[in-house]
This record gives sequence, structure tokens and C-alpha cells, in this order.
Amino acid sequence: MILTAEGVWSGYATGDVLRDISISMAAGEIVGVIGRNGAGKSTLMRTVIGLLPVRRGRLRFADADVTALRAEDRARRGMGYVPQGRQVFPRLTVHENLRTGRFIGGGKALDFDLIYTTFPVLKERSRQLAGTLSGGQQEMLAIARALIAGPALLLLDEPSDGVQPSIVQEIGEALLALNRTNGLSILIVEQNLDLMQHVAQRAYVIDKGEIVSTLGEAEIQNEALLSEYLSI
Repeated sequence: MILTAEGVWSGYATGDVLRDISISMAAGEIVGVIGRNGAGKSTLMRTVIGLLPVRRGRLRFADADVTALRAEDRARRGMGYVPQGRQVFPRLTVHENLRTGRFIGGGKALDFDLIYTTFPVLKERSRQLAGTLSGGQQEMLAIARALIAGPALLLLDEPSDGVQPSIVQEIGEALLALNRTNGLSILIVEQNLDLMQHVAQRAYVIDKGEIVSTLGEAEIQNEALLSEYLSI
């Protein structure tokens, strides 16, 4: 398994948000996480990458226990993380933003060819300040920055948020290509049903900090079922 969470509890100073979370995903899978707003989806992603501590339970990544590791150490081991809201460096150019991937990936060689093949618009705008890009282009840049050091697992938190539909579709195609060609494992939190149905092979449903259901590929294609889980 590329990622396993076993009985994980996590949260903030005000208390636990995640309660007894257990999930797993094999290398090369694209797994979704769905649920209504406030269900604990972003908390799960922040816990997996190490921005929030595991209070109880265990996290394993690539067959190693990473429960006590800091976020930067998990990144060096091969986790990439794209938070909701993108958080690119607005006063750096596209190229400079991408070069920060060297620090995220612990000094690994940066694969600009892969990035520019996957997102050609970033090559066209490599000298442009990131803050002047459209929301969709900034999302592409945030994903590219996480990818450039070659992670084995990519964590994506709401990549469609504030992005126009045509670019959402382009991002979806890019994720599928990276998964099929490079074997990239992807854990994606997403409210956009079209994107989730397009890329995810299965999905976990989270509500009030607990996993309440696991959906197979056929169930993910059931829009009425997905809508029901997003409104629970």
C-alpha cells in the first residue's frame, strides 16, 4: 500500500475533528474523498501531509511508519500536497515558483520537461508573475510545483475551487495522464461531481470526522448517490 491510516484521530486546539479514521490506497490508485462542507476532508489531508499531528492511531506511507514525521520529511519521502486555495507565491514568476519544488522535494532534480508537457501554458508564461495568472492557471502551477520533484503520492484539496470548467476538465485530463503514464497515486478531495466521476477509481465518504461509506467505481458514477452524500 502506498498509504494507510489506521484508527487516526486528529484535529485542532479546540478538539478532535477526525475520529478513528482508517483508509488505504494501493500504489497507482486515484482515490477520492467526498463529504459536505465541514465534514473533515481538509483536516484529513492536512493530517496525512503532517501539518496536523496524529493524536491517536498510525499513518504509513510506502510501507514506512510516518506518524511522527514532520510535513517536510514526508514531502522528501515522496508526498506532494496542493492545498485548497493554491497558495502560489504571487511575486515570484512561474519558473521561480516551480524551482521551489527543489526545497519541497529535498533537493531532487526538477523535471521541467514533464511539467511543461503536462501544462504547456506554464511554459508559455514561465516569466510571468504568478499573481497575474488566472485562478485556473494558478491551480495548474500549484499542482506543477507539487509534482516537479517527482512525488509518488499527490494530495489534492479541492483543485476545482474557483476554476473555470474548461480548465477543470484540462486538470482532470492531466491527472489521468500522470496516473496512467507515470503511475502517480492521487488522493483527491473534491466537491465537483464531474471531476470526481472523471478521475476517481473509488472514494471514501466522510461525515462528522468519520468514514461512513466506501464507494466503488460504479457507485461513483451514480450522480444521485454522490449528491446524497454531499448533503448528509
